[in-house]
Amino acid sequence: MIPKTDVEQDSLRDGTRIGDWRLYPSLHEIRRDGEVVRLEPKAVALLVRLAERAGRMVSREELLDRVWPGVVVGDDSLTQVVIKLRKALGDQPRHPDYIQTIPKQGYRLIAAVEAPASGPDGAAPGAPHPRRAGTALVAGGVILAVLLLGYLALPGNREAEVATGGGADAAGAASAIGEEPLTIAVLPFEPLREGAEQNNLARGITADLVTDLSRLSGLWVISTHSVFGHDDGEGAAAAASARYYVSGSVQRTPGRLEAHIRLIDSGSGRQLWSERFDRPIGDLFDVQAEISRQVVRILEVRLTRAEHWRLAQRYTRNLEAYELFLQGQAALLVRQERENLNARRLYQRAIELDPTFARAYAGLALSYVADYRNQWGEDGEAALARASEMAQTALEIDPGIPEVYWVLGYIETQRRHHGQAIAHLETALGLDQSFADAYALMGGINTYDGHPHRTVKLIRQAMRLNPEAGYLYFLLLGRAYFFIDDPEQAMINLREALARNPANLEAHVYLAAAATARDDVETGEWEVDEILALQPGFDTEAWLATYPMTDAGQIRKLSAALASLGL
Repeated sequence: MIPKTDVEQDSLRDGTRIGDWRLYPSLHEIRRDGEVVRLEPKAVALLVRLAERAGRMVSREELLDRVWPGVVVGDDSLTQVVIKLRKALGDQPRHPDYIQTIPKQGYRLIAAVEAPASGPDGAAPGAPHPRRAGTALVAGGVILAVLLLGYLALPGNREAEVATGGGADAAGAASAIGEEPLTIAVLPFEPLREGAEQNNLARGITADLVTDLSRLSGLWVISTHSVFGHDDGEGAAAAASARYYVSGSVQRTPGRLEAHIRLIDSGSGRQLWSERFDRPIGDLFDVQAEISRQVVRILEVRLTRAEHWRLAQRYTRNLEAYELFLQGQAALLVRQERENLNARRLYQRAIELDPTFARAYAGLALSYVADYRNQWGEDGEAALARASEMAQTALEIDPGIPEVYWVLGYIETQRRHHGQAIAHLETALGLDQSFADAYALMGGINTYDGHPHRTVKLIRQAMRLNPEAGYLYFLLLGRAYFFIDDPEQAMINLREALARNPANLEAHVYLAAAATARDDVETGEWEVDEILALQPGFDTEAWLATYPMTDAGQIRKLSAALASLGL
């Protein structure tokens, strides 16, 4: 039963108790047993409004009006503030003690709210004296302004604030832990020997390190790893935008693993930590865990008990299953029918060796989604249902893996259940605030729903977090710009996508449509030839049958552009 609150005023007094915490709105912080957590202003405004209506549902519309008065922002901005507020409170979305989500409606504060007893001068006991607090607040405001100016001076960070409407960015991540964020880039590890096995091992160690570090609230991780796939670039852009970066080289020799790992301060170029590993190949998982622990130790990242537990867990202890999984990942990213089937077989073999390998189930799910999306099988609906079963199995095995929620979101996107997809992606971001692909898929969904302006902001945020993500981010941007009626920017981004993946049919489709919008007949006709070479007998209506777009106006616009080219 939700306790009735006696707090009904327009703004709460410093010292108001909310569950185990006391809120100090004037200082932008919450306190508990000597622990002090700083909140960003929008998180304070959100918590105040929820506390004023404790026990009652507050609609998303009311919260948007209260937190962003006079400013039009998307629902995703509110979602991001809720995620950060939950993180600060130590709340769990699935089993909340503070903020309960009312699907498609709003949020409700379910913790008890108690007004503070008045102390001298009307202040809450233990709160700063009003005059001293005012002085401290002015000084704090000056310091905050200096820090903010310094933060905004970093490459790309002005745009980050615009892109998310005050949502998840490095400064926001810092507010949840009360200090400036530690920003770290994980560069692709270099295989010292040639061969698919060596490349897969290097990619796998890179991806696992990114996943480990991204799940820690004290770090903001910029990576080159992507669920969508990534380019094998040097990652210079990632390192340039991060305070620290990890790089390394690895090789597998008969029965052994050799690796050299370095942690660098990008500002000074100073090497903070370097270690060479020469271990039996069976120690691979222990080496991976040790690398993560050393990075956390050197950077003095403070971990919660849950984060310590997560860092100690491995996805599988079966080396052969892990190697099959890495091979499956490499095959899946080719995005061709034969390789997709091969990926499925590799995931299935990995699961036979380790039936609790959640990430292998998630990969298996994506192979079935690919059948549906690309119309590779006779029964697309059955393939999508199978994908959902595999993803749910992964979730039941380990509900703490962000990529699993991404896969669930991707499946619901194909079903055109976009609200459910966004909910899964919000959960993924709650687990990993640096999860670039979650922002990217949110961006794609916004275009499907007829909000391409929101897409641009979300994809720019994803690109900052994963500068080497590859062709798909450019495709999502180009698609959004086409529907925004900016065919010039659409063509720029679509050509970037095709430079990275010339065989992507969707990018050719949108480039043809954008060329038509610019009256560029030559490019349009060229792209028609490319489309028919990739898919002889291409039919727009049939292609759209499994396309997740739900905005009727956008479907008509795309269809008309392609029809003018004879497609």
